[in-house]
Amino acid sequence: MNELNDLPLWAELATAALVLLASLFALTGAVGLLRMKDYFQRMHPPALASTLGAWCVALASILYFSALKHSPVLHAWLIPILLAITVPVTTLLLARAALFRKRMAGDDVPAEVSSRSSDSPH
Repeated sequence: MNELNDLPLWAELATAALVLLASLFALTGAVGLLRMKDYFQRMHPPALASTLGAWCVALASILYFSALKHSPVLHAWLIPILLAITVPVTTLLLARAALFRKRMAGDDVPAEVSSRSSDSPH
């Protein structure tokens, strides 16, 4: 091995496997996006698959650079952690906006849930 790429074979193979797995998650999300007919159904496959793919890429990056530097490199975990926080919030906001647009268009959608229930004793 040369000095620039002094990486053990097991680390190269594990990194390649994780990146390949991430690409399979991305492909799964794309196929799920194409197969689903409704916007609300289309929201879940790409979000879940891309999040899993990002975790795989981050793990591959941590493994590769930790093996290359012979010490733990953990700053790549920031990306999937931030994704885990922001993706559900973004998905919720997009779903609410789409539901609002359907209500304004007069489509048949579930009724809006109020904060006060008619069954409450107040």
